[in-house]
Amino acid sequence: MKFKILLKNILFVLLSIVVSSLILLVFRLILPRQLDDVNPNIPCLQNLLDKSETLMVIPLFENKSIAENITWCNYILSLNKTLGMHGVYHSYNEFSEARSKEYVRIGMEEFKKCFSFYPTIFEAPQVALLRDNEKVLREMNFEVRGYPYQIMHKVYHCSDTGKYSNRFVDWI
Repeated sequence: MKFKILLKNILFVLLSIVVSSLILLVFRLILPRQLDDVNPNIPCLQNLLDKSETLMVIPLFENKSIAENITWCNYILSLNKTLGMHGVYHSYNEFSEARSKEYVRIGMEEFKKCFSFYPTIFEAPQVALLRDNEKVLREMNFEVRGYPYQIMHKVYHCSDTGKYSNRFVDWI
């Protein structure tokens, strides 16, 4: 009797895992794709730009403003994609330490110089974001993207340096 109950519980758990995995895979197949680390100083394959609906742009990678390359800015705009801000400088764990609205505005201004509008979507580099920083960003009316978004959507990286390679992201 106890064995049958244990077996039923194990089968229920396994079935739940399989069904949940299938649902997640379906979501990842149909929800919009995102491309992180978009910057004129980071090589990016055209097919990644083409298949992603949202491009997350680094405004000041290696202290160089995206606005210094107007040809690149115009090209990115011509792709007619949703654009968001991916950190300010994209330094390692940049938003794992307290950041002010003024700090975020530095990136917003460079973004606006390039694209003629302010970003409304934000994702921290390495998706590492203190709760206080998330609060600051939400007060600035950003849609803040983090791990739930990364799990439900396919997220690629221009430099293929994310937690998982782009080939792995394509596979699942």
